[in-house]
Amino acid sequence: MESGAVFSGLQPNPTTNHHHHLLGPSGSAIKLLPPLLTDKRHFCPQPLKQQQSHFASLRVNDTANTVRVASPTSNVALELAEIDWDNLGFGFMPTDYMYIMKCSQGENFSKGELQRFGNIELNPSAGVLNYGQGLFEGLKAYRKHDGNILLFRPEENAFRLRTGAERMCMPSPSVDQFVEAVKLTVLANERWIPPPGKGSLYIRPLLMGSGAVLGLAPAPEYTFLIYVSPVGNYFKEGLAPINLIVETEMHRATPGGTGGVKTIGNYAAVLKAQSAAKEKGFSDVLYLDSVHKRYLEEVSSCNVFVVKGNVISTPAIKGTILPGITRKSIIDVARSQGFQVEERFVTVDELLDADEVFCTGTAVVISPVGSITYLGRRVTFGSDGIGVVSQQLYSSLTRLQMGLAEDEMNWIVELK
Repeated sequence: MESGAVFSGLQPNPTTNHHHHLLGPSGSAIKLLPPLLTDKRHFCPQPLKQQQSHFASLRVNDTANTVRVASPTSNVALELAEIDWDNLGFGFMPTDYMYIMKCSQGENFSKGELQRFGNIELNPSAGVLNYGQGLFEGLKAYRKHDGNILLFRPEENAFRLRTGAERMCMPSPSVDQFVEAVKLTVLANERWIPPPGKGSLYIRPLLMGSGAVLGLAPAPEYTFLIYVSPVGNYFKEGLAPINLIVETEMHRATPGGTGGVKTIGNYAAVLKAQSAAKEKGFSDVLYLDSVHKRYLEEVSSCNVFVVKGNVISTPAIKGTILPGITRKSIIDVARSQGFQVEERFVTVDELLDADEVFCTGTAVVISPVGSITYLGRRVTFGSDGIGVVSQQLYSSLTRLQMGLAEDEMNWIVELK
């Protein structure tokens, strides 16, 4: 995608002659439609045509009872969407715009565009529907008190998507295309980014085989799509201990399979065990390896860490475990703080003997584990389940992600 591309919307509201513009991450202007006034409206997505523009202003509606924050693209206060920001959970909420880019098998992605958020059309014989040829990513945007918007290591998501695409026989956007598309989508949905300390804008890139294919084969066409949704805590407990049960019969992944990439089928496979665990009052499931059934792998959508003294251990990445970006970041942060971090096989016995246990992931950041139940035996950790190490690493990483600490790792991408 050309960095200087300018996107303009459908016809603006006929009751006003004002236009809506943002500065794109490359300094280009993005002309936007007026914000949507309701989350219940249905749209037939229409592409935003390219048009030259040199404005850098953003006009907002004068709606009562809304929150105003500074905008990084303008000296005008931005009115946020009408949401109860104090009670924001982790659930889907329709926003204003999504990003779409397509290509054919054997070709390269190009000419992506912003569209109104809405349903998409797929052939019933699409590769993603029939053979599960799809990947997704997850990352977040945070709002600072000065109005600037921060992304956390988006290039890492781009690299991981490309690795997964190679495994799933799919073309993928370049790293630059991925990051630029994320920036454009976030800026187009700026009013949905929660105020500082109230949550984040969850960003969901998708890559799927959208072309029709009947016989088992790679799809002839692919779609890269990004949508966003404001979110609060993933677990209802927030930064409070979660209770896990170790699954001994069902497995998340097997050697030689796709457990090491973020393909959509990996997540459907955990729903049965996860649902059964939640019916019994557990927060989630911790899976063991499928060969020996004694080594830790992952929670349904999180990596797991075990703390013993000054040593933090986590299962090594060997093809069955997703290489989490939060996992990678926590390892680096912990080492910088003097902890000894080991990536290796970790037994269930070590888990039960740990001082602390915590999970990591984009959605949860860090979730301390309050208890583990294994073969009917329940082991608790600490008096309140939030260990000193978990709290320390959580504070360090979230302060960095939210722009409250100096970015010595050079991980933050700031949108101005």
